[in-house]
Amino acid sequence: QVQLVESGGGLVQAGGSLRLSCVASGNIFSINVMAWYRQPPGKQRELVALATRGGSTKYADSVKGRFTISRDNAKNAAYLQVNSLQPEDTAVYYCNALIAGSYSGPYYPYWGQGTQVTVSS
Repeated sequence: QVQLVESGGGLVQAGGSLRLSCVASGNIFSINVMAWYRQPPGKQRELVALATRGGSTKYADSVKGRFTISRDNAKNAAYLQVNSLQPEDTAVYYCNALIAGSYSGPYYPYWGQGTQVTVSS
């Protein structure tokens, strides 16, 4: 079994910052991609940022220059530093990871339970 646990969400005023954390635990041999998605109220879930094990990153256009994803491979963790928050960033933020449980095993996607980020104007 694998679990992803997010933390760090909260209520913040426009222009503020937060640091979201995601830690994976359980039967983990290797983690390929770790990513953050978000789902605003009444909208579909969307990719915010991803980071590969080798350190490559990708961002949604709407967050470039404001959000930074990072990883600590030794801790099976990913972080999302979110700066200059705007009301349109309000959403539930989910951690996603592609995890293999053994050397020859396939990678499966796992999701965390989500953490709420609310930005007031």
